[in-house]
Amino acid sequence: MAVWPERLDSMGKFRFRRRRTHGGENSPKSIPLKALVPNLVTSIAACAGITSISLCSEGRFKEALVALLIACVCDGMDGRLARLLNASSKLGAELDSLADFVNFGVAPAMFMYYWLAGGPVHTGCPQIMVRAVLACSLFYAMCDCFRLARFNTMLETEPLPYWKPYFTGVPAPGGCWMVLTPFILLEALKVQERWPKVYEFFSSPFFGMAMLLFVGALMASRIPTISLKAIQVKKSSQPKVIAIGLFLIGCLFFNLWLTLGIIGALYIVTLPVTWISFCKARSAYESSARN
Repeated sequence: MAVWPERLDSMGKFRFRRRRTHGGENSPKSIPLKALVPNLVTSIAACAGITSISLCSEGRFKEALVALLIACVCDGMDGRLARLLNASSKLGAELDSLADFVNFGVAPAMFMYYWLAGGPVHTGCPQIMVRAVLACSLFYAMCDCFRLARFNTMLETEPLPYWKPYFTGVPAPGGCWMVLTPFILLEALKVQERWPKVYEFFSSPFFGMAMLLFVGALMASRIPTISLKAIQVKKSSQPKVIAIGLFLIGCLFFNLWLTLGIIGALYIVTLPVTWISFCKARSAYESSARN
């Protein structure tokens, strides 16, 4: 019995020494402050997404859209800041995926749920319809989760040459604004005041559930969608592209929500065009490989 406490003491010391040396003596004990900036921006994006969910639960849908827009801007900034500051890390990559799931999966799903179900108290919506809308919202959120998980697993694999200008499936931010496009256009064009019957159709739970299922399936699918990062512009076309960009910026300042709604609708229209372009690129690659 006298030996047992000594064994415990020696084992405790052994484990303590292993913990101290496991990280390596050369591991840095401090990091530069700039390395925290990208993760801070990602955290702000996640907070904006959670705020959007809270605003939806209160029936404040326009404010919820503003919060989602802030989340989208921060999502576009954090990766570029990480590369600019040379502060990329595995922690930042994992944090970015989790924030994307909240911002572009859960937040738009809850937005559509509260909007289609008649607000936080489900005014005028039967209970069975509320449950059906919730089921479609969950489907959309889980499709976004699956898409992000698949994207993370594909980072270490080199895509085929004809796949490089394309995403596999609709990206999470694109899916978010696609599914919210009906609400944005209805509010921007004041359809409820001008054309009540049109508003009734596009704001009905049936149309909203169809959008949730359609966009969710597009995100989880393997269809090619255009990647703006891969688009190259000829030097001779630079003035035209700059002019289009300036016109788009002017439209955003003139009417933000109408411009965003039109962009979302045009993005949906580009899907079949992108598929045709992808099929041509794949056929050209396969024919050159055979030769």
